Amino acid sequence: MPISIIELYNPLRLLKAYSIEQYQPKFKSVWNAFVSNSKNATFLFHRDFMEYHQDRFEDFSLMVYKKEKLVALLPANRVGDEVYSHQGLTYGGLVLPKNIRFENVLQSFEMLLKFLHEQNITSLHIKEIPSIYHHLPSEEIPYLNFILNAELIRRDTLSVIDNHNQLNFSNSRLEGIKRAQKNELRIENNDDFETFWNAILIPNLTKKHNANPVHSLEDILYLKQRFPKNIKQFNVYHEGQIVAGATIFETKNVAHCQYISGNEDKNTLGSLDGLHDYLINTVYVKKRYFDFGTSNENNGKNINEGLQFWKEGFGARTITQDFYRIDPKNYKALKTVLK
Repeated sequence: MPISIIELYNPLRLLKAYSIEQYQPKFKSVWNAFVSNSKNATFLFHRDFMEYHQDRFEDFSLMVYKKEKLVALLPANRVGDEVYSHQGLTYGGLVLPKNIRFENVLQSFEMLLKFLHEQNITSLHIKEIPSIYHHLPSEEIPYLNFILNAELIRRDTLSVIDNHNQLNFSNSRLEGIKRAQKNELRIENNDDFETFWNAILIPNLTKKHNANPVHSLEDILYLKQRFPKNIKQFNVYHEGQIVAGATIFETKNVAHCQYISGNEDKNTLGSLDGLHDYLINTVYVKKRYFDFGTSNENNGKNINEGLQFWKEGFGARTITQDFYRIDPKNYKALKTVLK
């Protein structure tokens, strides 16, 4: 007997085609291949990147299948009865393939939340992937968060240069660049992370914030070894001594400043201004976006005014990154979206 049109598009029948699998090491090659061909992922979702700090997190990454085809990934970790789009990553959420349609994202997310609810998970925390990192339009989940009445718990600002629509540098930044030229500073992409970490970055963070870099020297050397094309170190020298540096995480569309730091003479020498003029106008001039990252403090409630002013002097302007808390038991709300 032929299948009727009503049976063919029965939502319940479609959802029964979905299944959720918790990530295991045996899935590593499948996971990484999916990340490489997705529409919204970067190398941060590669298992070699996620697992450099695996001893600090209880991995709870999930894989969504439609029948036997992998259609979505959730890089995640678990803390008690809560799941986070991995706390060890700068951004996260649902990783999706290039050709996926809205309906399949909707169904995948519904099944994922249903699975979490059945696992007695009380909250799913999502730290959105900023849109500049997408390879194709990929904002289905922000819309579905609206349907789910997800709680917006934080919003950060990122300072970004769009190289297709560049603004002029401010006079103060141009003056800093002139000082760098006058002092004959030398900039090298020599990947000397050790000197930058020990002579500049760690002392500065210790003095200003009584903190250490998110990545230890051992961490960054490990990651550099595995992602040599994506992680680069640029150092600035004056009279043979290192005076500043920047660590860049490079993805398809974005050059992101993971770390920026200079010694106490940075303003007098113009070291950071000269370095970023070189990065923006020479090294990454053909990259679509240059991302200085956030200037937020106090969980997004405040912005470091001086740091924001400095970044905007290069023509950077603001985009936002949202952090949501979702109650998985609300998954049934997604059933009413398509009419």
